[in-house]
Amino acid sequence: MTLATVYSRGKQGIQAPLVTVEAHLSNGLPSLSIVGLPEAAVKESKDRVRSALLTCHFEFPAQRITINLAPADLPKEGGRFDLAIAVTILAASGQIRQAELGRYELLGELSLSGELRPAKGALPVAVAARDCGRALILPGSNAAEAALAAGAEILAANHLLEVCGHLNGEAPLPETPSDRPSAPPVFDVDLADVHGQYQAKRALEIAAAGRHNLLMLGPPGTGKSMLAARLPTLLPALSEAEALETAAITSVSDLPLDPGRWLAPPYRAPHHTASAAALVGGGCQFSKLPRRFGNSCDNFVTTESYSPATPSLLAQGWRFCL
Repeated sequence: MTLATVYSRGKQGIQAPLVTVEAHLSNGLPSLSIVGLPEAAVKESKDRVRSALLTCHFEFPAQRITINLAPADLPKEGGRFDLAIAVTILAASGQIRQAELGRYELLGELSLSGELRPAKGALPVAVAARDCGRALILPGSNAAEAALAAGAEILAANHLLEVCGHLNGEAPLPETPSDRPSAPPVFDVDLADVHGQYQAKRALEIAAAGRHNLLMLGPPGTGKSMLAARLPTLLPALSEAEALETAAITSVSDLPLDPGRWLAPPYRAPHHTASAAALVGGGCQFSKLPRRFGNSCDNFVTTESYSPATPSLLAQGWRFCL
């Protein structure tokens, strides 16, 4: 066949919309074009894919190749579609079997040697693939994060050749088990370490019990930051829904995700001079950049010091979370 289709996932905030990757081979001068509103990093994937296929000793078709990323009105960014593009080209040129492609979703960036590199937002992709009843093939470095989605079929690979071997039925990829920690989180600090400050500690306990906002006033060096850093230790572990939402936000942001502490309420301490964009996100597409408040929904944020602009910034941040 000269036409092949596989499924992948885009990144839109903490959502992972379905992206259908289509490859068509036709007669004409050899070329490779990508359509479907791709950004610069996606357009560059044709060079990565070509080099990866040749390095893995596949035949790169000497035909006119058109790659379509549908839906066309959804912006595509990053190298997350490299693996899907490579597999569609191989399937359209008859170098791998197409029979089982509809059962899988593919995610991952390719190196020039064919190795798979991690992609942001693996957890939302795993949840979406599970809800659609498809297995997810992704880089091994994303496997632990994706396995947090209970019930998802996660197949981890480290190289393009491993993916092709699985799709051809030659060397099936092992399923990554879901290893979700259920024990309460362990913190490095404890409120019991604070000596004295009985009224302040009582205020922390009341705020934690009722999930109230708290404003601590006092001169520098009186322990405000020390007390604030210990407030999360009083909060209960996150529920499964809260933990999944928080982990998904962390997954698509620039913060590291530790699957072993996914039940711990995150603690964020933005600087008191932080702008509104730094607190609630910004950029050309607002939903693309979750920041301090977005990274702490259902959880705890503290800011040191106080300025006349602080009330309005906090109001904007809480309005975003609500």
